[in-house]
Amino acid sequence: MLNLGIVAHVDAGKTSLTERLLFDSGAITRLGSVDGGDTRTDAMAIERRRGITIRSAVATFSIAGRTVHLIDTPGHTDFVAEVERALGVLDGAILVLSAVEGVQPHTRVLMRTLQSLGVPTILFVNKIDRRGARYIDLLDDIRRMLSPSVIPLNSPSELAMTRLGSQAAEVLAEHSDAVLQSYVDGLDPRLLHRELVRQTGEALVHPVLFGSAITGAGTEALGQAIVDLLPTVDPAATGELDGTVFAVEHAGGRRFAIARLFSGELKVRDQVTFVRQDASGTTVHSSRATEVLDADRAQTTIRAGGIARIGGIPGLRVGDRLGSTASKRKQARFRPPTFQTMVTSSDQNLYAGLSHLADEDPLIDMKPGPTPGSLLVSLYGEVQREVIAARLAEEFGVTAEFSPSTVVCVERLKGTGHAVKRMGETLFVGTVGLRIEPGEADSGIQYQLEAERGSLPAAFMTAIEDTVRATLATGRHGWQVVDCLVTLTHTGYSSPVTVAADFRNLTPLVVMQALANAGTVVCEPIEQADIDIPADAVSTVLNLLVRCGGTPEMPVVRGDSATVRAVVPSRQLRAVEQSLPGLTNGYGTLIARFAGYRPIAPLGRLRSMGP
Repeated sequence: MLNLGIVAHVDAGKTSLTERLLFDSGAITRLGSVDGGDTRTDAMAIERRRGITIRSAVATFSIAGRTVHLIDTPGHTDFVAEVERALGVLDGAILVLSAVEGVQPHTRVLMRTLQSLGVPTILFVNKIDRRGARYIDLLDDIRRMLSPSVIPLNSPSELAMTRLGSQAAEVLAEHSDAVLQSYVDGLDPRLLHRELVRQTGEALVHPVLFGSAITGAGTEALGQAIVDLLPTVDPAATGELDGTVFAVEHAGGRRFAIARLFSGELKVRDQVTFVRQDASGTTVHSSRATEVLDADRAQTTIRAGGIARIGGIPGLRVGDRLGSTASKRKQARFRPPTFQTMVTSSDQNLYAGLSHLADEDPLIDMKPGPTPGSLLVSLYGEVQREVIAARLAEEFGVTAEFSPSTVVCVERLKGTGHAVKRMGETLFVGTVGLRIEPGEADSGIQYQLEAERGSLPAAFMTAIEDTVRATLATGRHGWQVVDCLVTLTHTGYSSPVTVAADFRNLTPLVVMQALANAGTVVCEPIEQADIDIPADAVSTVLNLLVRCGGTPEMPVVRGDSATVRAVVPSRQLRAVEQSLPGLTNGYGTLIARFAGYRPIAPLGRLRSMGP
């Protein structure tokens, strides 16, 4: 088996290539098109109408005795969370580029992520049949912007896979003493091929193929490269159940969690243990699967390497790990949503509709809004907001109003705060003491006991911890408190008078007092932007960055070109992107990645931006 992802910057031809591979393998009998709205993997009406992929989709085909699960992912950056989840389950990937547009900003982000995860990747340069298609200078761009370790296996004029020569040997020799020695003894084609297979499988080198998904030119060579160069999984692999849920879908009134299995097997009626890691910590759950379907929706036993559609476990969510312990496999880390919008509607189905969408994409992070009946939804951008509005209308008949998007901030502790509320001091029959102190970056909310575990019944302990986490979702200035260690220091109750509700009502008072004692600072999300521009535009671009609240580093000038790295507030990134073409005569390019949070002032302005 091979789990193969197809990723690309929007409009590079990713879905068309998916359709071509399915057609060439005989998995479909008619070649659909994005313009015609009838491709296999774009199943939602809004995908067909807009001509973009919104949700990751899985299709299956066979080639040279291999079962390939082809995962088509969105190309638009507003749906990067879908790509993030897919990358964690891949055995290999095809990164699609347009021969006309070349290396685009999101292409570079995707390549960096694939490399950081060690995913074996083939580059497919699409649209060689279009006017303006490039070859030699595009290869130079690929080596400069994506990776120097690329090996062309064909060309626009010679679409069949070509014989490996001295240029390929130079790249392979970087990671092979045997190839280096062959320069002395004479190049051995069999050695070069073995090294190409090994180094591609270890993500050390990246083969490049040219072709056209629309005409089918070069796709036969791509199919051969998939078979020869990408690693497969033995479905007979034994071991305990280990897998990850990377999608949730609703079909025919039923809900399915879609998971990739790395080891073990899964069949209907199995008791499934799964581990969840989120801001609330690590929890272990167990439930019985009433349905287990394969990628083609047939009931069967799913083995290592397989894609399982698991039904009957409502609590199984995107990101959960199948098995009794959390996996140590590397996971992709993309930027979290940095914007939010307030959604209102007179339709009573608003909550149900948004809950359905948040089940499929948990990063929507739906929560109550500041006005009665309103809801706050997290976003990556305006296209995602438009899609959510369209899906609410089309799938649930809900007409909703969306406020202008605002940036999502967080609160961080300035210091350590401690507070205690004892029985007799409040209306609640209980005692709670909490100490809150700063934690390490990205540590989430950690909770521990200093008071003896037996000092309270288990139900009361659970009520305190759950309420602590819920209260920290809205700090002193209206934003979520992040990265802190909370310690329960004091407890007390009076039996049989005290009930769990006493602790659920008392704990928020203690949390907020501890936060006041510690102090919090509001922080806004920031991006690290790498900007390539003509050298004569450096001063103009630096001025732009400073006006937008950015902090640029010293530019690096190389002849006629320059690179500027800067930290830019997420709320201003779009303004920089929109201004860049006009300041650089269209030659400026920008790629950005989430870089965390930093304090922002004045506080009065922050309150106006808050929820």
